[in-house]
Amino acid sequence: MRILIVEDESALALIMKFNFEQEGYEAVVAGEGVTALAAFRQSDPRFNLVLLDLMLPGMSGYDICREIRLIDQQVPILVLSARTLSEDRTAGFDAGCDQYMSKPFALPELLSRVRNLIERHPLDNSSLPAVPREPEPESDVREFGNAKIDFSRFQLSALGQTHDLTTMEVQLLRYFLDNDGKVLSRGLILEDVWGSDSNVMPRTIDNFVLRLRKLIEPNPSAPRHILSVRGTGYRFVTHPEA
Repeated sequence: MRILIVEDESALALIMKFNFEQEGYEAVVAGEGVTALAAFRQSDPRFNLVLLDLMLPGMSGYDICREIRLIDQQVPILVLSARTLSEDRTAGFDAGCDQYMSKPFALPELLSRVRNLIERHPLDNSSLPAVPREPEPESDVREFGNAKIDFSRFQLSALGQTHDLTTMEVQLLRYFLDNDGKVLSRGLILEDVWGSDSNVMPRTIDNFVLRLRKLIEPNPSAPRHILSVRGTGYRFVTHPEA
């Protein structure tokens, strides 16, 4: 199992590297964005997880996260940042991270989160293809309304456009589809999608829903598929006309 640590505080980076190696992981440290992206692109076998600071010299952590998501939609990204405002967390999730931890943090919690993310998001530990391969048969595609989501490719086609989705957007959409018509509380969604050990706030779900509505709803202000249930959470409706 390989971890990429993107952290410009060398002392902290070395502490994390040492502790991950004690846990049996291979850890690679990069102190800024260009080096981190080069290491990620050239990695063979692939990294199983990325630990990412936001305040880095030159290229910001948000930009690094977006670039990684253009390369790999599946690798878990855990942000470690001294930025604690809700806007910073929202920007991190919008950029494509899976979890967000504030500095300073407890090392046992970090190790637990890393272990949990890797177990929840197993990767095919092989090289990223150097050239495009022949498309594989569509084996994990779901359709609703005017939208089609390909879970194997992390792509959503709706309203005449195709969008790349983050890991959490895919998991949330699958969860909604699997619970068609049910009223789902924010607490239940957090538990089932993000996991009981995450420190994600209920407001994060609302931000993800706003993003998904913009992608799949003809009129996001009057949604037909992802409906709000006042004081509780959401209800997903595959066939609103029914």
